[in-house]
Formats: sequence, structure tokens, C-alpha cells
Amino acid sequence: MDRDVIETMVGFARTVRAAGGAADPERVQAMLTALDHLDVLDPHDVYWAGRLTLCADPDDLARYDRCFAAYFSGETPRPGRRRPPVVVRRIPMAEPGGRGGGEESRELEAATASGVEVLRDRDVARLGAAERAEVARLIALLDAGAERRRSRRFAPAPTGRLDPARTVRETLRRGGETSLLRHRSHRTRPRRVVLVVDVSGSMSPYADALLRFAHAAARSGGRDVEVFSAGTRLTRLTRELRHRDPDAAMAAASAAIPDWSGGTRLGEELKEFLDRFGQRGLARGAVVVIASDGWERGDAGLLGEQMARLHRLAHRVVWANPHKARPGYEPLTAGMAAALPHVDDFTSGHSLAALEELARLVAGAGKGRAHA
Repeated sequence: MDRDVIETMVGFARTVRAAGGAADPERVQAMLTALDHLDVLDPHDVYWAGRLTLCADPDDLARYDRCFAAYFSGETPRPGRRRPPVVVRRIPMAEPGGRGGGEESRELEAATASGVEVLRDRDVARLGAAERAEVARLIALLDAGAERRRSRRFAPAPTGRLDPARTVRETLRRGGETSLLRHRSHRTRPRRVVLVVDVSGSMSPYADALLRFAHAAARSGGRDVEVFSAGTRLTRLTRELRHRDPDAAMAAASAAIPDWSGGTRLGEELKEFLDRFGQRGLARGAVVVIASDGWERGDAGLLGEQMARLHRLAHRVVWANPHKARPGYEPLTAGMAAALPHVDDFTSGHSLAALEELARLVAGAGKGRAHA
């Protein structure tokens, strides 16, 4: 089997295992053996080779389908419905003499909360290694698709504007008799999303989770998503985060970032982004997400000027500051105070629940002016 095919399938098995599936090495080898006898270019063969080897019980089937759609089709898996609480019925043994204890039966409802629900609101900076791994797995399953915008192009539609060309062609096919009017309407396409993630020292507890969110957005939005890191210099990470496997994407991004846990010069980096990329088109009409705590070591006035410039170009500017979730937080730092007047949505991004909210903002839900 071709080495590229093996690497692709091993990466897919790793995705299934990260989602909680039973894709151990023995099952992965069984899948590769099955594919030796099948057509690896046929999605149907690939699907069933994985399903029959990587799934250990019925609970794995829905998880496998979501991972297959995300890995091979570019679709974003959506979490299924939450399972109902487990109810245990205790039935006592019958007593001697035929006396039963049925009337003493009682129902015991499991009162332990789901581990996922516990983690949703936990600050990622305070998680242990195992909890971070679980949150990373859940971030990979986020639906971070962008909102849609109207395109200039038209497509056939049951109602809308009259489509003269199609109407005339239909009339000619019917021998010159106009019996049916054809219509058209504007197509829609995803709005571009640009994410700028602060990787300075003050953001190091949150940078990994935010970059994983950027990877989920890149997986959801494809070519309509651009990712940059900002610290003492601006680094474009779009190509590195194109990897389907989250861990491979993070390893590539880490290798590409030269200023991890360094200082912060947001004003200069934002100016470089606008001069090199934004003014030429990346920021025009886009949803721009800046993930930073606003600790500006450079000129806060420059940051304010560039934020105003960005706000004029972008469709919407979203700022995610992990410190916003702290009780009594106020945007008093010079950088945050200079940027906030030019922000449309101000959120936290400090936890899984906050990243879910950020995904909804990127998708256009809950849009509004920023507030502290």
C-alpha cells in the first residue's frame, strides 16, 4: 500500500481515537489489511473498512460517522444529543414463603454530572494534563463555520428576479409559447474569517486552546479561513493548520512560530497584517477575530489607529480576551482600552463554553456592539 495512503489512514484512526473510539493499534492494522484488498480511491470501500475494524460497540458508530465526515469530506461533526441520565432499578430478592419485596423497589437516578459538562466552564489555564487533552478533543469537534454572505453571482431559484435568458430558452424549447417564467437569486458563500492569535508570554496558558480553535475553524471554512500568530512578529499559519489531524497541525504551527511566549507588539503586528494582507483583500468584508489579553508593550496609540483602520475594512471585528471572564474585570490596560472602541463583539475565550460562544459569533449569531 502507498505510504501516503497509510499515513492518511493512520491519521484518520488517530482522529477516531481522539474522539473516544476504540481505534487501538491492533484495529488500525486490521483496517490497513482490509484496505489491501479494496479500492482505496473508493470512499465506500474506505468507509466500511474503517467501520468494520475501528468500531468496538454500537456507541462507536455515530462517533465514527462524525469523524469520517470531518476527516474525508471536510464537514464539521456536530455533537449528538446528550444521553439521558441512567436510571437503575433495584429489585429485591423474594423472601422465603413467597413474600416478594416488589413494593419496596425504588428507582435510583445517577446524580453524577457529565465530565464534559464539568469541563465546559473550567478555565483552560487551570486544567491538568488529562483535562487539557479532553478539552483539546472537544475543541476539534466544534462547529466553527463562518456566516454566509450574498454573492454577486446568480443561481436558478423558484422565486426572485426574472431570469430572461432561461425564460427565453424555455420558450424556444416549447415552440415560442411562454408558459413558465424562470427566476434567479443571488448565491451565498461563506464569509472570510481571519484569526489573529496572540502567542506572547502572558497568553501562553491559552494559546494552545485558541490555536486549536483556529484549526477547527480552518477545517470548517477551508480556503475562506486565514490564521496568523502575533507576538513580537507576525506569522502566517494558514498552511500549517490545513492538516486534518489536530496534533499534526499544532506541531506544524509550533515549529513555524518563532516568537512563542515572547513579548507583545500588537500595534506593529496589526499594521503589518493590514499593510501586507488586509488592505489587499484578506480583511475586506471579513470577520476578523483577535485573541489577545491586550497587554501592549508598544505604542497603544498605534494599536488604536490600526484597529480603527481594521474596523473600516472588516465586516465585523471580534476580540477574545481570556481575562474578561474574571470577576470584576475591566479593560484598563492601555492596549485593550485603545482597541475596544473599534470592536463589535467582546468575548472571553477562556474555556470550552467560551470557545463555543466564539464559534457562534463567527457564525454570525448574537452579533452586537462590544461591552466590558
